[in-house]
Formats: sequence, structure tokens, C-alpha cells
Amino acid sequence: MDESSLFEAPVEEPLAARLRPRNLDEFAGQRQLLGPGKVLRNLIEADRITSMIFWGPPGVGKTTLAQIIAQHTHSTFINFSAVTSGIKEIRTVMQRADDNRRYGSRTIVFVDEIHRFNRAQQDAFLPFVEKGAIILIGATTENPSFEVNGALLSRCKVFVLKALSTEEILQVLNRALTDPRGLKNDHVHIAPEDLELIARFSNGDARSALSTLEMVALNGEKREDGLYITRDIIEQCTSKKSLLYDKHGEEHYNLISALHKSMRNSDPDAAVYWLARMLEAGEDPLYIARRVVRFASEDVGLADSRGLEVAVAAYQACHFIGMPECSVNLTHAVIYLSMAPKSNAMELAYMEAKADAVNSLAEPVPLVIRNAPTKLMADLHYGEGYQYAHDTKEKVAAMQCLPDSLKDKTYYHPTEQGLEARYKERLRQIRDWKKAHEK
Repeated sequence: MDESSLFEAPVEEPLAARLRPRNLDEFAGQRQLLGPGKVLRNLIEADRITSMIFWGPPGVGKTTLAQIIAQHTHSTFINFSAVTSGIKEIRTVMQRADDNRRYGSRTIVFVDEIHRFNRAQQDAFLPFVEKGAIILIGATTENPSFEVNGALLSRCKVFVLKALSTEEILQVLNRALTDPRGLKNDHVHIAPEDLELIARFSNGDARSALSTLEMVALNGEKREDGLYITRDIIEQCTSKKSLLYDKHGEEHYNLISALHKSMRNSDPDAAVYWLARMLEAGEDPLYIARRVVRFASEDVGLADSRGLEVAVAAYQACHFIGMPECSVNLTHAVIYLSMAPKSNAMELAYMEAKADAVNSLAEPVPLVIRNAPTKLMADLHYGEGYQYAHDTKEKVAAMQCLPDSLKDKTYYHPTEQGLEARYKERLRQIRDWKKAHEK
């Protein structure tokens, strides 16, 4: 056993540990679970908690929330580690918790990184969860559907915790600057835009943001009236150069426009560059992915329908794995769409149809393509003369499907690009056949 020296200097806790929230009011983020009237807050305040799993990325407060729950419900809190706790240790503590229950004492067992526990370790908790000897709170960054035993998972309510927004991280950082437990006594001077830069660099991780703030404060310039933190210090401590970027200002729209227009101009090099500019400046990858999905139909369309599949797959990848790993998935989609043949026929078709739709909202649906589920509707000639296209040799019928005022209107004008050339020829054949068989 290690022994402490009398002369050993006390080690100050890290800033993130000193500022750990003590109650729900101090807890940042997770308003979808902890806001007024939300399900988890109601369970805590009513002291009706049950075993649960917290699933979310690092630094969102899983451990802290478990501690707050234990404190609020006056429960004994036990923290388990997958690395140091074997089955023997688990059963010993579980038995002690069971004994405490007989004397009216409740025990919350917090299992951090529960996905790292093997099946036998997870099974050791099961009988004590079943009989209510403990309330199990597991925390995981991995999908519990795959990483937690089914029997144990079925007895736990899963709560999904989200990465903190930049605004929520800023609240945490500002509290660190004004809280006596934090840096209040250091009188830290930092520009609001530089504090926001730290928030964006944290990628939704409050612990990472506080660690960065602590590091830059330690390296700040000491003056008589306090510590001064500059942009240069932040960049040195984070190994990141701050790019000119405001997610709510002009540069935000300038960069997404640059990405879109580079892809439209079939320039993969420029497209990847603008993609990197946004990602490295802290842009939400899901925002970029949504714009890429839009591009796939707006600027590529039927010239290469595979482009939409690639774009949607990239969005899903961003959702599954997040930054920084998903950067390569977005690169995949951006290069593919840059190189794909281009057609804006989808966009033009809709915009032209939209204009007519807005100006002809009162136009009735032709009787021939109306449903007639009742006798009255049939008597009114609903569906009269309808031809089921699949019953025809050509798999097409010479019916009028547009309102009378728009009878001969066309909206889709395919190009000769890529696969759309085939659709153009097919559409010409269909239109020629219908014209020849008009009644």
C-alpha cells in the first residue's frame, strides 16, 4: 500500500472535477430529459427512479448525473470500474447493498463504461437488480443494444444523452470563470469570441472544454489585475489554428456556398478544401451532410441516382460515429458528387410545378383518377374510365392526370447527362405514345 509523505504537497483537483455540478440546476445540457416536466427530472424529483442506462458521448455528464441522482434520493453511491472490479468484488458489494436494503437504505451502483464488462460480470448484477437490492445506473458510449446483456437491458430504462451545444458549453465555461470553485479568484480576462472558440473546439464535451480553459489559464499572461488569455495562447494549447468562421454569420454561408458551387463545378479538390475549412472550424458535420443530401438531388438528380444513396449513407455515418472519424465519410460523398454527371432537372421541375400549384390550388382532381370507395362517389363518376396501367401491354394508359387548365404542361425536362439521357429517351417514347392514343 502506498504511503503519503508528510512533506508531500497537496494536489489540486482539475478544474472539471472542482466544478462538477452539485444539483440539477447546475447541470448543463440534456434539457430533453431534465427540463421542467421532462421524464427523467420527474422521476428524480418524485424519487421514483429505477435501474437505467445512460448512453451518450464522453463529457456530457453521465457520471455527474448519477451522483446527483444518488444525492437527491439520499442513496448510497457506489462507483464500479470494469477494469478493477471482478465478479468476486461485485458479489461482495451487492451482498452488502442487499443487507443495507433490509435496514431501509437504498444503494445506487454506478457502472461506468458498462460495455467493457464481460457477460459474466454483467450477469453478476442481474439477480440484485431483479429483486431491487440495488438501482443500477450504467454509462456507455456504445449502443447498449449490442453491448449490454439482453436480460440486464430489459430491466433498465435507456436514456440517450446528447453532446452539449456550443451555447451550453459556453454556460459551463462562463460559470468556471465566475465560480469560486473555479477561476474566479484568478480574474481571468478573455474575449467572448475566444471563449466561444474554446467551446467550439470541445466538440460538445464539457470536460474537454474545462480542461482546455484550465490549460490556457495556466499559460495566460499574468498582470496586476489578473490573467490575460489571447488567441495565440489558445491556438498553442489546442494545437488548432482558429479559422475565420462564424456559424451564425456571413462566413458560415460563404463557406457552405463555396462547397456547394465547387461540387456543382465538378471540382473535387476545391470541394474537399472547403469541407475541411468548415469541419476544422467546428461546423456540425450533420449540417454539412444535410446540404450534401440536398445537392445530390438538386444538382445531380437522375444523371446519377446513386449519388443520393452515397449522400444519405454519409449522413448516417456522421450520425453514427461523429467527428473526427466521419470526416472521411463526408469526403467520400463530396468527391463522388463532384465527379458525378450533373443535372438540375429535378430542381427546375419542382420549381415550375410549385409555381403552377400555388396559382391553381382550386383546380379539381380529374374524375378519372379519383378513388370511389362509396356508391355515392361511383354515382358521381369518380374513377370512371380509369385504366390500370399494369393491365396494358405498354404498361401505360392514355389518361389525363393533370387538371384541364394544365393539360399539356410539362415540368420534367431531362438532360443528356449521365444516366438521365436514358430517361430522356424513355420519356420521349411515353409522351409520343400518349399523344398517338389520345381520345
